[in-house]
Amino acid sequence: MSQPERTIMKINEVSTDKLVTDLKRVVRDSEELLQASAGAAGDKALEMRERLSQTLESAKATCRRLEEKAIEGAKATDKVIREYPYQSIGAAFGIGLLIGVLVTRK
Repeated sequence: MSQPERTIMKINEVSTDKLVTDLKRVVRDSEELLQASAGAAGDKALEMRERLSQTLESAKATCRRLEEKAIEGAKATDKVIREYPYQSIGAAFGIGLLIGVLVTRK
């Protein structure tokens, strides 16, 4: 696996972690909304609660899949770093140096 592929994999892991966190927050808020609207009456309220419930279950399933992918990605990254420790250190140093130069430029 080349260095750019590993860098992209790391960026994807960070994005996936943020997405999982945001998705969990939406699930939690949706569950609270379902509980709060339990006393609402009417066909429209019932229909909305059913749709929200279905969407919530879909979101939970997506969250589980994303967590599984994040774990697989972390394991793959760990394996690559263990196989190529010096190259990984060199790549991290190079990226850090590049970021440092870009940040300090005027």
